[in-house]
Amino acid sequence: MHRLRRSKFSIRERRQLDSRRFTAAALFRSNARCARSAWGTLSRQSLNRLAELTKTHRLSVNAGHLQLLDGHWYITHSGLLSVAQRNRCAGIRTTMEKQLCDPGIKRWVFRATAFKSRHSKGFVGYGDADPSNTSPLVRGAEMRVAETRAVNRALRKAYGIGLCSVEELRFFSAPQMPVTPGPRSNGHACAKGSSNGQPRLRDQLCLLIRQHNLDPTLVKAYAADFCGTATLKDASRDLVESFITQLATAAKKDRDALICKLNSYCQPVEAKL
Repeated sequence: MHRLRRSKFSIRERRQLDSRRFTAAALFRSNARCARSAWGTLSRQSLNRLAELTKTHRLSVNAGHLQLLDGHWYITHSGLLSVAQRNRCAGIRTTMEKQLCDPGIKRWVFRATAFKSRHSKGFVGYGDADPSNTSPLVRGAEMRVAETRAVNRALRKAYGIGLCSVEELRFFSAPQMPVTPGPRSNGHACAKGSSNGQPRLRDQLCLLIRQHNLDPTLVKAYAADFCGTATLKDASRDLVESFITQLATAAKKDRDALICKLNSYCQPVEAKL
């Protein structure tokens, strides 16, 4: 007569484990669907990495926790805060490193310490910002950029997140270097590519759309009109760069006015009798 072996998990624990697996699987399906909608077809490597991030950190593409830029995943500030909240972070302390700051040239350096628990010694991260590594779009906000970067680095250390954050990238907060077309370039179809290692313009535009919750279809129509072309892909890279700068400035200055402008590109719907 054989004895039945008792499971090392109770019925309640097994149900909880199955529920977590189902939740992770559902979240990955949602993430994959949203990612394809925003960035098109994903490589197997990108999907595998997305599955790992979904399972490990419960990050949501739809919530703006992740960005896919030039084929690589990056976490956002909101994504890091979500991870910290879910893991019941005890607190984050930020201090200005005055000896390293120079208000005269708008250079700021912050130190951030993230505490995973009340008894944690803390995980330290530093962030710096000045006009040389921030975009004209955020000119005057270098202090806030530096603090955000410091917090991001501290949270990444605290929760073992190897992904670089979007806010730490130079292209996200630094002016773009001009692109010199190669001998094979025809001056067009550059909106989706990069010939000098700079991030793709399409990725930058997608980032703006998600940050300010804009309608992608209307943005594309506005871009084509701004560039004076039938479609955005027919525009030169210089025109697309100018449009992205214009869009970012308008979204930051008066989002409501920008929404009204975008709505003017809605196609009228013919009523059917």
